[in-house]
Amino acid sequence: MKHICFLVDSIFTVGGVQRVTRVIAEELAKDFDVTIVTLDQPPLIRKDDVLTIRHFAYPDTPQWKLPLCKAYSYLYRKFLPKNKFTSDLYAHSSFPAEKRNALAKELQQGHYDAIIGVHAPLAVRLAACRKQLNGTKLIGWIHNSYQALFGDDSRYLGPELRKHYEWQLDKLDETVVLCQHDAKAYHIPTKVIYNPLTLIPGEPSKGTSKKFLAVGRFSPLHKGFDLLIKAFALFAKNNKEWTLDIVGEGEEEETYRSLIKQNHLEDRITIHPFTNDVQRYYSEAQVYILSSRWEGMPLVLVEAMAHGLPIVSSDLSVSKEIMGGFGLYFKNGDIEDLARCMQQATTMDWNQKSKEAMAIACRFDIRAIATQWRNMINE
Repeated sequence: MKHICFLVDSIFTVGGVQRVTRVIAEELAKDFDVTIVTLDQPPLIRKDDVLTIRHFAYPDTPQWKLPLCKAYSYLYRKFLPKNKFTSDLYAHSSFPAEKRNALAKELQQGHYDAIIGVHAPLAVRLAACRKQLNGTKLIGWIHNSYQALFGDDSRYLGPELRKHYEWQLDKLDETVVLCQHDAKAYHIPTKVIYNPLTLIPGEPSKGTSKKFLAVGRFSPLHKGFDLLIKAFALFAKNNKEWTLDIVGEGEEEETYRSLIKQNHLEDRITIHPFTNDVQRYYSEAQVYILSSRWEGMPLVLVEAMAHGLPIVSSDLSVSKEIMGGFGLYFKNGDIEDLARCMQQATTMDWNQKSKEAMAIACRFDIRAIATQWRNMINE
């Protein structure tokens, strides 16, 4: 039996990436011995029903070395020419030897046949350990969109690191991205594997509640809930019946509550905390809205469609790839266009759209997605 490892920042916190990682890991554990190495707890070993979970912590970098590392990293990002040589030096300055060697030692002792670095930064750190892990299949699994990582307004990396990440990822055996649009954007070979549906759907929506629904973490800008609240305020001027439920938590919650209050929508928009029974909200809704400014792969779309919900979405390439002509699309960031789509959604042939939604959701069955992972690991 092959031994495989998922290297993750966190596996216990609430989030789409954590959920997808665990679901795929558990499915692959039917054929492989699967370990998850996570950075989010003190070092210990935990064994659950099907997975081994190891907690790894990086050692501190010596104080005398930190200024040197920071200086080179700054020079690379701002001034130095971008080539493979300077990129390798940056890989070492941003991930010093003490941390790099400790991670390599942790991964070596597992004698893994394949290691999957989850998220772009950890995939690049895995690439930095390439020599110490020679003979092990190394896979990077990128969950953010190319634009979100390397766009001019990126909150993650920025355009100055695009070439660096591509040069480093090219050292891996495989780089997995979540949609064809992103695969075309990279200048290195990539493999597209969609994320699967990770929850068991609840009761299908009856389509009679006159409720819009949005679900996601309240992080700055990303999910566009500020746009959604403003668009609903426009929509509500001519509609007195429909309401909006937003399910999520995060640092922007007070901002959203202030927007709701400013627009006098306390009786029309309700914010609910994250729950393990999110299916209830899908079942009670009539239309799902994805207002995101960017997405790697919006798993909430699949969850919503699995409950029979029609979709209003920003015109992200990944949304169009998942849904094709099924969704109602508004121009990304355009509040008035979103309000227009919301109004259009209230008059659609709901029953027909609900049937189409469920048919699309079936394409993202975990067994089909896990087969693609299994085949790639066995190649």
